[in-house]
Amino acid sequence: MRPTRAATAAAVLCALAALFNPATAHAADPGDMVALPVRDALAALPIQEESRAGYSRDKYRHWIDADRDGCSTRNEVLLEEAVTAPEQGANCTLRGGSWYSPYDDATFTQARALAIDHLVPLAESWDSGASAWTTQERTANDLDDARALIAVSATSSLALS
Repeated sequence: MRPTRAATAAAVLCALAALFNPATAHAADPGDMVALPVRDALAALPIQEESRAGYSRDKYRHWIDADRDGCSTRNEVLLEEAVTAPEQGANCTLRGGSWYSPYDDATFTQARALAIDHLVPLAESWDSGASAWTTQERTANDLDDARALIAVSATSSLALS
């Protein structure tokens, strides 16, 4: 059986936790701690096949205005990640500004040249459990975690698809 990326990520996190406290590993439930050798904690991680069955990007809500300030998630990310802040006009139109795309080590001065990429692809989130989430829980626009979305050049984003 092939381990899921989520299981691999969990194993890496447990190993990193062991570097800071070798005698303690985190339990599956947040806040629970158990004294367990890391080798045993890694062996206890559930491993199962991933399933892409039923996946469609349309099952995720996109470019919503979660905080109802007139800016879509796309523009929220562009505002947050601007190297030089753009001017924000009516209906959150952005003018000017500059952005750095770490995927191709380039700076852009046109927002339309950028794509907003998911650091965890939607298909991977589906495979790793989002298929069991409700429609409300399944959003492509997670602004609660600054690591979830990134502004990158549209050409580099397409190259990775």
